[in-house]
Amino acid sequence: MIHPDVLLAALAGLLIGSFLNVCIFRWPRDLSVVAPRSMCPECETQIGWYDNLPLISYILLRGRCRGCRTPISYRYPLVELLTAICFGSAVWQFGLTLLALKLCVYSSLLIGCIFADFADRILPDEFTLGGALIGLVFAAFVFLPQGLPSLFIPVGWPEAVRSVIESLFGGGFPSVSIFLVGEIYYRLRKKDGLGLGDVKMIGMMGAFYGLSPTLLAILAGSLGGSIISLAFLYFSKKDSSTYELPFGSFLGIASLLVIHLEGLAPAA
Repeated sequence: MIHPDVLLAALAGLLIGSFLNVCIFRWPRDLSVVAPRSMCPECETQIGWYDNLPLISYILLRGRCRGCRTPISYRYPLVELLTAICFGSAVWQFGLTLLALKLCVYSSLLIGCIFADFADRILPDEFTLGGALIGLVFAAFVFLPQGLPSLFIPVGWPEAVRSVIESLFGGGFPSVSIFLVGEIYYRLRKKDGLGLGDVKMIGMMGAFYGLSPTLLAILAGSLGGSIISLAFLYFSKKDSSTYELPFGSFLGIASLLVIHLEGLAPAA
């Protein structure tokens, strides 16, 4: 039997997922997520609360706008369902703890990045830079395991300080390294190989969970993204020179798998 805390977490995930959908659509367009109220992008009819219930409204409306009957993107229920699963997974693994809250917040940021990059090839700063700042704050309360920086930190420093330094290094080292690789590629090929949004996203990932899980996610995301993109280009007959890879989407998927399925979340 599923524990009530897990069910409540999943319900909270549905609600947060509904808000994430607003952010995913509006932030890449520099729109406010507060006003105006949600409306159909096709007929611009405001959506009533009864048509804005996570998952339920999509099912009852059969995936179409009540006013103009335009199909509603599959993204909306998918984001809500995925967020609910991630929230439930976090509480199932760690209970009602700060570690579970951290995993819920991190999952929300990744889901926002995944779908924003896939839809618009944009990784909003609100998800990446804002997320990196949140990750640093969490590091002071949910300690990261000691890594390479611990070799240079004086003995006796508070654990919270050590953890924040791990967070800074975990976000800074891979993001700067990836940025330099992108710069070298640009100077050699005279074309962008990696967007700044991807660099910021990697910084956010490292700030939350440190260097090792971030490197694993980069490796898995790069490998999976390359295979899937090559297959897509082959079957769709698209021009590889003009196709823009949503690298942030693959990074986000890989990081979700690393944290939720591989048991790499640090102990509280």
